[in-house]
Amino acid sequence: MRYLPAIAVAAAASVPSAASVPPAASVRAPVDIVLSSGFLCFSRHCGFLDALQQSQLSVAAYVGTSSGALAASMAAAGADADAVAEELSRTRPLASCRPSVTPWRGAFSTRALRKRISRVLPATFEELGKPLGVGVYDRETGEPRLVTSGDLPRAVAASCAVPGLFAPVRLDDGALYLDGGAVDRTFLALHKAWRPERRAVCHLVKNDGVELVQRDGIIDGVYVVKTPRANAKLWGLGDFEGERKAAEELSKRSLAALANLDRIILNK
Repeated sequence: MRYLPAIAVAAAASVPSAASVPPAASVRAPVDIVLSSGFLCFSRHCGFLDALQQSQLSVAAYVGTSSGALAASMAAAGADADAVAEELSRTRPLASCRPSVTPWRGAFSTRALRKRISRVLPATFEELGKPLGVGVYDRETGEPRLVTSGDLPRAVAASCAVPGLFAPVRLDDGALYLDGGAVDRTFLALHKAWRPERRAVCHLVKNDGVELVQRDGIIDGVYVVKTPRANAKLWGLGDFEGERKAAEELSKRSLAALANLDRIILNK
């Protein structure tokens, strides 16, 4: 696996401003959107979805890990950016935490989170409007898995189950799973194996100036839009709307640069 992308947008300062990029005459085939893990970075993913909604990109499928799984699953179910933001900023994260009956596996249970997820998502992947992959890893083997079918609320909850903080979640195959971001923040390699015919656009939540590492999972040929980590905590989401707006502006510039690249390629 190669960990330097062929096309990577590290920060808005490194790409042209939206005003300087002419609109694309047309766009290539629909893309798959990949939302990275990042502790409680709901505001950043919502800002990216705002920009995506305003772009000329057509989305074929979603992949999400950890907080990215929550945002991606709602988007795959048909929620627009405002609806995703409204749900993910509705309560402080601690409200979805309940003491685990197996504290040696994790301090909190995901039961309350699964109940909350079930109110806004269908019961199974198969009922979603678009294909979805959710990144988790097997607690026993440490192997990453991209879940694409079966019980949707359980899979999303497993992807949010930070090791040590939450108890693992048992999925349809009987194994216990945890937050895939502990082993792979984007699951781009498994996405490529799942949907090899589709190109991916990845929203990576990572502070500017911090080098890419193997766990970021960035592979060759992926267009990366990067925004900073959020300042949220379990007891509060901080300046959610401010961080959302900042991520939207960064993402708009990056996606405009991608549209310009597509225009150049198509008009050759």
